[in-house]
Amino acid sequence: MTEQRVQRRLAAILAADVVGYSALMQRAEEATYAEFERLKCEVIEPGLARHGGRLIKTTGDGALAEFASPSAAVQCAVEIQEGIASGRSSLNLRIGINLGEVIVGADGDLFGDGINIAVRLEGGADPGGILISEKVYSEIEGKLDVGFEDRGEQQFKNISKPVRAYAVRADRVGALREELSAVPRLPDKPSIAVLPFQNMSGDPDQEYFADGMVEEIITELSRFKNLFVISRNSSFTYKGTAVDIKKVGSELGVRYVLEGSVRKSGQRLRITGQLIDAKTGTHLWADKFEGQLLDAFDLQDKIAVSVVGAIAPRLLDAEIERAKRKPPESWDAYDYYLRGLALYAQHTAEASEEALPLFRRAIQLNPEFGLAHMRVASCLFWRPQHGGLPLTNDERAEVLQLNDRALALEPKNAFVLSWAALFITYLAGDIKRGSEYADRALAINPNLSSAWNVRGWISLSIAEVAEVERGLEAFNRAIRLNPFDDWTVFISMRGRVCALWGLGRDEEAVEETKKLLARAPNDLYAWLFRWIIEGDPTIRVQFPKLRSSDLKRIFVEPTRNFMHRARLEEAIDRLGLPE
Repeated sequence: MTEQRVQRRLAAILAADVVGYSALMQRAEEATYAEFERLKCEVIEPGLARHGGRLIKTTGDGALAEFASPSAAVQCAVEIQEGIASGRSSLNLRIGINLGEVIVGADGDLFGDGINIAVRLEGGADPGGILISEKVYSEIEGKLDVGFEDRGEQQFKNISKPVRAYAVRADRVGALREELSAVPRLPDKPSIAVLPFQNMSGDPDQEYFADGMVEEIITELSRFKNLFVISRNSSFTYKGTAVDIKKVGSELGVRYVLEGSVRKSGQRLRITGQLIDAKTGTHLWADKFEGQLLDAFDLQDKIAVSVVGAIAPRLLDAEIERAKRKPPESWDAYDYYLRGLALYAQHTAEASEEALPLFRRAIQLNPEFGLAHMRVASCLFWRPQHGGLPLTNDERAEVLQLNDRALALEPKNAFVLSWAALFITYLAGDIKRGSEYADRALAINPNLSSAWNVRGWISLSIAEVAEVERGLEAFNRAIRLNPFDDWTVFISMRGRVCALWGLGRDEEAVEETKKLLARAPNDLYAWLFRWIIEGDPTIRVQFPKLRSSDLKRIFVEPTRNFMHRARLEEAIDRLGLPE
C-alpha cells in the first residue's frame, strides 16, 4: 500500500474578520448579516479577483484567502479597507497577512502555521487596519506605496516562537478613516434618526412588533422629501445599548432623534414616543398610543402613521425656531426660507407680504430651490383668501410660471405636487389635471395632511356626489394625520362644512360651523353658511363693510362645481349687500 505524500507549498495568506461581530449580531442580526454579505459581494470578492487571490473559505464574520505573491495580498488588503472606508459601511474589518508554508488538503483547503499566524495577526490588527508578519514585510519593503509601523515581536497563542509584526500605513485609507471619523455635517434640511424602541413588557414577541413599527415609521418619514431620514441599518446599530442622544446625533449627523418604548399589559399594548433635539437634549414632543394586542399589525400601522403625522410638522416648527436664533449675517437660502415660513404660518395678508421677499431671496441665493418657488406662488395665491387684494393677470401668470419651475425642480415631491394641483385647478381651470396631481402627491406621501386637504377641495369642485363624499373623507383624513396643527384642522373644518352642505346634510354642516366659530368667531366661511342654511343674518353685523363682490370673489369664482356655484351666487345675492 503506497503512503500518500503530504503536499505543501509557500503561500501568502490573508485573514479578515469583522470587528465586534458578535455584539453587532446581538443588536441587529439581520442588518449585520446583510451588510457583511454586501461587503463580500461588492468589495472583498472583487478585490480578490483583481489581485489573483483564491478564497479558501468564509465564516459568518470573516474570510481566508491565498495569494501567490505577498505584494498582491497587501495590495488587495489596502484596496479592501479603502473600499469599505469610502463606502461608509457600518462594519470594520481587521486584516492579517502572513507568508509561510501551508499544507494542502484533499479538498483544496489549507492548514498549518502559515494559516494560524495570519489569523493571529488579524486578531492583533487595529479596526480598519492591516497587520503583516516580518516575512511579508521583508518581501514587499520598498515595492509598494505604503508606510509601515514596527509593532515589535508578538507572542501569539499556540504559536511557539514570537512573530515580529508591522502595521501597514496606507495614506489613502488613513485619510478616509480620518474623514469618516469626523462629525458628519448636518444636512440643509430637518434630519432625524429613529432609534429602536425599547421592549418594556418582558415579552420577547413584542420585540419583533417594536422593531417592525420602527421600520414602518422610518419608511413613512422617508416619504417626506423635505426630511433627511437615517436608514434602518444605521439606526439599529444602537439596538440593545444605553444611548447618549447627543452622541447619537453627532455620530449620525442628525439634529433630531425619535425614541420610544413598547409595554404590554394584558391584551393591550401601549406605545410611547418622544422627539428630542439631539443638539440640546430638549424634548420637543411626546405622546402615547394604545390598542388591542389582537390587532397588533393594524395597531402597528396606525401608530406609525400617527407618530409620523405628529412629528413631521414638529420638525419643521423646530427648524423655524432654530432659524430665528441665527444672526442675519449667517443666513443662507434655507434660513431665508424658514424665516419666510414663520411669517407665512400666521395666515394673514400682511404676514404673507412680509414673507414674499424672504422666499424670493431664498430663490436668488439658490435658483434650484424648488420649495421656495412654490412658497412664493402660494403667498400670492392665498392673498385674496386672507383678505388681501385680488391677483392681477400678471400675478396669476407668475404663479403658474413658478409652479412649472417648482415641478421641474421637484417632480417627485408630494408637497410641490399638492400645491401644483391647487394652482392648476383654480388658476389654470384644469380640474382633471389638478385632480391627477393631487392623486400623485398622495401616492408618493399618503401621510401629508396638506395633500389630503388639497384632495378634499378639488373633489368638492367636481359635480358628482361620489366626489363630494370623497372630499369629506379627505378632510377627515387630514385632521387625523395632523390633529394638533390649528391651520390644518381649520381648513379641513371649512372643507367639511362645504362638503356636508353639498351632500344635503345641513344639520351636520351647522354643527360644524359652530365648531369653526368656537375657534374663530369672525370666520367668514362659517357665517356665510349659517346664512345659506339657516338664514342667520349675523354675517351683516360681523362684517359691516362686506360687499357682494367680495363674497363672490372669495366663494364663487374659485368654485368649479357649477351646481354649487349657482347656489352660492343666489344666496349671496339674497343678502342684499352693496356691489
